Amino acid sequence: MGAYGMWGLVPLFWPLLRPAGAVEILAHRMAWSLVAVGLALLVVRRWGWIPELLRQPRKLGLITVAAAVITVNWGVYIWSVNSGHVVEASLGYFINPLVTIALGVLLLKERLRRAQWVAVGTGLAAVVVLAVGAGRPPWISLCLAFSFAAYGLVKKKVNLGGLESLAAETAVQFLPALGFLLWLASQGRSTFETSGAGHAALLAATGVVTAVPLVFFGAAAIRVPLSTLGLLQYLAPVFQFLLGVAYFHEAMPPERWAGFALVWLALTILTWDALRTARRTRAEMAALRSPASDRATVAAPAADQVAAPAAAPREAFPEQATAEPFPAQAQTQARTQAQTQPPAQTQAPAQTQPPAQTQTQAQTQA
Repeated sequence: MGAYGMWGLVPLFWPLLRPAGAVEILAHRMAWSLVAVGLALLVVRRWGWIPELLRQPRKLGLITVAAAVITVNWGVYIWSVNSGHVVEASLGYFINPLVTIALGVLLLKERLRRAQWVAVGTGLAAVVVLAVGAGRPPWISLCLAFSFAAYGLVKKKVNLGGLESLAAETAVQFLPALGFLLWLASQGRSTFETSGAGHAALLAATGVVTAVPLVFFGAAAIRVPLSTLGLLQYLAPVFQFLLGVAYFHEAMPPERWAGFALVWLALTILTWDALRTARRTRAEMAALRSPASDRATVAAPAADQVAAPAAAPREAFPEQATAEPFPAQAQTQARTQAQTQPPAQTQAPAQTQPPAQTQTQAQTQA
């Protein structure tokens, strides 16, 4: 909750950086984020991934793409908040899961369940309602949603930890950001030198504001079940929406309420379907493993006679109690295990297998 809470309250921070413009704030965020992440890596002493990454040109190319996409996302978000569009920015992160599903269908040829199709269709209807009501498409929301969904897709292929990935991305961003800031200073337009020490400290703090929520998220991802993380992700846009309406006093005409209601309905359908599928998957896994467990119990005396090793205790894999395996992969593992069990009279107790590593799309959300 700490990570999503900070991401949800970050709209309160960007207005403090005025009179700096959105592009100057973005450049400072890119530069100071590398400093903050570098210090974090220095504390945890995680440098071994760097030589391996440098030997993989394809991954370096994907890191560059991810850095470019998240730069667009950060820039649009900062501009939208400081221009009085907090509610529309929050909509972008509400519809992000729906856009992610759509990209999975279009680019990865994934097949959707009926409930997912209904959710995506309802989300599309919400965008149409909002566009008709405002007289224009909600381009801020769409830009944030598509850029962040594309960013997540690229990060999935890079397969680096959240802190390491952010370090690599900000390393790509650093030189262009530094060059822009030096040019801005040479033109006498930089607020870093002219607006006082307090303002300069706030600009430098953009790196901390970027890195700290990600560290919190990384810590939670190995302790909190994936289904819980999936529900908590909606806290950030909820906080942003409430700030836009209650704190920044942005207008909410009836057509905007109608559009948001459709989005929330789509997310409710999507969440219900995900929880139902997760329960069904766990039930199928339990049913597949039950016969194997019975055979292992019967075979235990014979196994003792031949001095077979004891099954690993559940405590040997503490993540078993916190991280849920990816459903399709887990089903395949369970079926394979059940089908390849040796005969009861020679089988040793089945060893507990640690779960597959779950994806931790550390949204480096704005």
